Amino acid sequence: MSEWKEYTIGEICSRFSSGKSIKASQISAEGLYPVYGGNGLRGFTDTFNFDGECSIIGRQGAYCGNVRYFKGKAFMTEHAIVAVVNENHNNGYVSNLLSMMNLAQYQGQSAQPGLSVSTLSKIIIKLPDLATQEQCFNVLNLIDQKIQINNQINRELEDMAKTLYDYWFVQFDFPDQNGKPYKSSGGKMVYNPELKREIPEGWRVEKLGDVAKFKNGINYEKTSSGSEKIKIINVRNISSSTIFVNQTDLDEISLENDKSTNFIVNEGMILITRSGIPGATRLVSELEAKTVYSGFIIASEVNDLIFKNLIFYYLKNVEEVLKNQSAGTIMKNISQSVLTDMVISLPPQNVLLKFNSIIDNLLEQMKNVQRQNQELTQLRDWLLPMLMNGQVKA
Repeated sequence: MSEWKEYTIGEICSRFSSGKSIKASQISAEGLYPVYGGNGLRGFTDTFNFDGECSIIGRQGAYCGNVRYFKGKAFMTEHAIVAVVNENHNNGYVSNLLSMMNLAQYQGQSAQPGLSVSTLSKIIIKLPDLATQEQCFNVLNLIDQKIQINNQINRELEDMAKTLYDYWFVQFDFPDQNGKPYKSSGGKMVYNPELKREIPEGWRVEKLGDVAKFKNGINYEKTSSGSEKIKIINVRNISSSTIFVNQTDLDEISLENDKSTNFIVNEGMILITRSGIPGATRLVSELEAKTVYSGFIIASEVNDLIFKNLIFYYLKNVEEVLKNQSAGTIMKNISQSVLTDMVISLPPQNVLLKFNSIIDNLLEQMKNVQRQNQELTQLRDWLLPMLMNGQVKA
């Protein structure tokens, strides 16, 4: 039976210190090495100041106290604490243990804002022997690796859907009646003055407001009281996802029954953020409870479901354009009027039906992978405290 011993965090670490500062201009969406700060991944850069295995602890920011296991090369900023254990302990095990400890509770216990390296290093933890630590981490790591593989599968499915939209509705190389790419095979194109470009003959042009309805979400006070407790989708639930809204950490608010009625989310909706990350667009899938959406989000419902996939990927394309704008010109928010005035080219029904058949299949595959990950995450969350406390053996 493994013997558990008490240690301070500082005792078990060969390194327990903050990273270094980096200029914002050195961080971008692409680069050789990830940059980690107080709130997790900040972006990428071309230099690194860490190479190895560690726990990264957010020292400041909205996610102060968050812990993640990391292995590889990265740039660690001054808002992240890097914890590297000595040869008698396992970095992965300790990272999982620290993630359970609500380290944010220790912020403000010194003159230094956020979490102090000195304060955290004195916290006492209990650990089993190295062999037990390694066995426990291996079990959890197998689950994490499967989740990562599934995430990669979904990224590939997302890329396939995006590429299909680009071919069919940006380059206009959808299959013609002979199965050949329309525009590349000499399909007739007609100049459209509203779009200021050529579109395939037989296509029509409409404003988004003529094919879909748009409505802002509910404004509320977190301290408000009411007879109905209800889940709410906020911007962070959109920013932490790519295709389907992330429902793992929805806030719960109290409202009067009649106040929620006009803001109930349904699975036919497309949700678009107004600010924070303006234009970020997501679908809603498999809601587990009655849910509303916040005032920082706009909900869109198409007049005819045949247009839903096309409008969703049209708006995803807009999201990419906004995301890639330079800081000096980036749109700070997006409104209903901006959305309703956008102009979209609409193909004949037969093209839409073919597109929907392929996209619906890809979206269903993404949902299935997402369900698997939810089950794996639940299994991991169930196992984690028992493995860390020695209630079950790996």
